[in-house]
Amino acid sequence: MHLPSRLVQVLAVAALPLALTACSTGSSDSSDAKAPAKTAKAKDPNAGLLTGSRLKKALAPASVFPPELTPVAEGAVDSGGQFLAPAVRNTAKPDCTKFENTSWLDVTGYKGGVSFAQGDYANKDQTEEMVQEIDEFQGTTATTVMKEVRNAATACATFTDPSEHAKVKLSGRSTSGLGDEAYTITLTSGQWENGTTLVAARVGTSVVTVMSTAGGDNGAATAAKLAGHVVGSLKAAAGTS
Repeated sequence: MHLPSRLVQVLAVAALPLALTACSTGSSDSSDAKAPAKTAKAKDPNAGLLTGSRLKKALAPASVFPPELTPVAEGAVDSGGQFLAPAVRNTAKPDCTKFENTSWLDVTGYKGGVSFAQGDYANKDQTEEMVQEIDEFQGTTATTVMKEVRNAATACATFTDPSEHAKVKLSGRSTSGLGDEAYTITLTSGQWENGTTLVAARVGTSVVTVMSTAGGDNGAATAAKLAGHVVGSLKAAAGTS
């Protein structure tokens, strides 16, 4: 889960003027004038990206979730109107247990985007949970993030849950018709009553991630419904078809 401390990280982009001066001809003629100064303005790497405040509006409302699931107050966070400094990717071997986290995108080595919004819903005894998150990335980083989701899924075909010492099996597949590209992951274990479904979908420079344990099908149907809703809302917010 994203920590509130990320909110104080503000990406400041400063542009320094570059003055270009014409070469002197050595003449004292007053008509010899210096060439006008030109200012080179650095391109804003966040231009066109959505802030956390706008991403929050693209999250699914309570009506999309099963009625027995209610909002988890501490799970509702976003980066507000400021952009965060882009995180450097950790290139170490993926920690497979991060697939079990609410903010499971961390398994790719990226801590998150330059803006984000997240929502968490669960039933009273916390036996069923659904989480939605949107992270916005600069440039082509979102495409790289999706690649790393696939790489991590391949590397983590089996791993051990440290809290329950349960052997977890992971299967992943590309999913069509959901954003620009999407990938669905299923986690199961013989020691669990129900498995978990994760979906990652890219919409331009944004990556939508959802997690669900709701429903008797390892959360598959509820995760697909949630991902579809957030992707549709995000397209509308970004002004894409």
